[in-house]
Amino acid sequence: MSTAASTAETYETFEDREELESVVIRFAGDSGDGVQVTGGQLTQVTAIAGNDLATFPDFPAEIRAPAGTTYGVSAFQINFGARRIRTAGDQPDVLVAFNPAALKVNIGDMPGGSLIIVDTGAFSDRNMKKAGYETNPLEDQTLDNFRVIEIDISKRTLESVESYGLSQKQALRCKNFWTLGLVYWLYSRDRQPTIDWLNVKFGKLPGIADANIAAINAGHAYGETAELGEEVKGYFVPPAVMPRGLYRTITGADALAYGLVAGANLAGLKLMLGSYPITPASALLHVLAGMKEFGVTTFQAEDEISAVCCAIGASYAGSLGVTSSSGPGVALKTEAIGLAVSTELPLVIVNSQRSGPSTGMPTKTEQSDLYQAVYGRNADAPVPVLAASSPADAFDTAIEAVRIATKYMTPVFLLTDSYIINAAEPWLIPDVSSLPQHKVEFCDDADGFHPFLRDEDTLARVWALPGTPGLEHRIGGLEKDYDSGNISYDPENHHRMTMVRKAKIDGIANDIPEQAVTLGSEEDTVAVVGWGSTYGPINRAVDDLRVEGLPVAHIHVRHLWPLPANMAELLSSFKHVLVAEMNTGQLRTILRSEYLVPAEALNNISGLPFKTTEIKDAVRKLLEG
Repeated sequence: MSTAASTAETYETFEDREELESVVIRFAGDSGDGVQVTGGQLTQVTAIAGNDLATFPDFPAEIRAPAGTTYGVSAFQINFGARRIRTAGDQPDVLVAFNPAALKVNIGDMPGGSLIIVDTGAFSDRNMKKAGYETNPLEDQTLDNFRVIEIDISKRTLESVESYGLSQKQALRCKNFWTLGLVYWLYSRDRQPTIDWLNVKFGKLPGIADANIAAINAGHAYGETAELGEEVKGYFVPPAVMPRGLYRTITGADALAYGLVAGANLAGLKLMLGSYPITPASALLHVLAGMKEFGVTTFQAEDEISAVCCAIGASYAGSLGVTSSSGPGVALKTEAIGLAVSTELPLVIVNSQRSGPSTGMPTKTEQSDLYQAVYGRNADAPVPVLAASSPADAFDTAIEAVRIATKYMTPVFLLTDSYIINAAEPWLIPDVSSLPQHKVEFCDDADGFHPFLRDEDTLARVWALPGTPGLEHRIGGLEKDYDSGNISYDPENHHRMTMVRKAKIDGIANDIPEQAVTLGSEEDTVAVVGWGSTYGPINRAVDDLRVEGLPVAHIHVRHLWPLPANMAELLSSFKHVLVAEMNTGQLRTILRSEYLVPAEALNNISGLPFKTTEIKDAVRKLLEG
């Protein structure tokens, strides 16, 4: 019997359990409270229970901010349900606040009547002062509009692990699992997967494992035995109806790594990643470093320039070169990316976007590197640009990026963001044999060879392994003669080479799917256009509006440069085009300049994903105006 089935059998027999279609839970506390671990475990057991889900880990920009301050609050939100889940949720149904600062930061997002669980043991005068409270919010009227469970979690945790000989500091670290046990009881989650994880995680420290297991069991028992009040009872969220198959929970970083490796294998190539650690892009390096058995080589460089240059060198030698960073790192890689354009070598450039220029807010999400990807190089240096829409979609987008890079002998930008990289969702594991191959054919004909011989259809230059007898060659950043591949300063030749490189990239538009309407039809009045991680909130918002009978459609764009061949015709069929993106209007500007469509902008540059309510309000305003 599956875990999901056993959970259902256990809890469906409880007559006082209220069945819910979905629920949004947010854990919040100090960075050292184990908030992300807690959220990760709830994610795992929820996936095993068969619910669809989406998560939103929200890290503080100041990871090492003073404990108890609002600057250092870390949060993890999960939305799970018996229906299709597209976003992590606008507003939480449940907030677990481990300290006053967590309550202070998150209380504004809580709708009236929602459930708040607080650790009263953390509400000391000192902690409340750190959080900016003048009076105790548990005793004044701050929480009057909410259902509140007040528990001295710290004290109860210490009691539950007293027999394990831990220091007080070590014992208090178990409070996140005590709280998790309570949440598991409230929402009919199975403890066993987490218990199994603890035994593996702390296999060499059995005392720590046993203490955390005792804590989770104690929290669960508290839910079973305590009188939590008339308004608080156990809930049950049935499994979602999803396509049959083998699923796993996957983060964007994992999916991206697996997609790059799969893409390289489908091309018959080894993969080499050259990367310099930078938030949030480092996660890709971490995952790929553990995949050596799949022909993966990783190189942690001393700087961004050496990282990208070694990846270009790997492609020159006949591997798939990949480099990853965030916007500031990509800025440093720019000249080398231009070199890859000039030498016409395959290179996948992963940009996990983060918030703001320069250092900005490295742990917050944004979509502000689209201009950088499309235009951000000196001279005419066109590069294809793709963007993943969700953690699971990063897998397929990575394969497509590899296909384009190797078929057209060009660098390719693959855009994600910190939300996609860190978030998780269920992933239907594909049948590897069903994935379309894009086998690379290296040049093996020495007759008339030069390195810039081109395919008549794709305009891609040949890819020859350097040092092969008869195919010895060298390439570099200086302009090449179209007919010989030798260095050339001839003006007409430079014009010809520039135009052929442009034509090569423009031609990709005929090798990608035509842009489809993701939800709705061309007969609708308003098209909400988005890209990247805006997929979830836009799709949810449009679906809700269509249920209301409003004529609104969703168009999601994966191939951002070149744009699909039918994009102009498609956009012109709508009276209003609203482009929702987490920047000041970058895709909107591109669409207006390319197609002269009067696209309007909906912008969110808060470091947080769109809320569906923002999108719905903007659409209603357009329809009313």
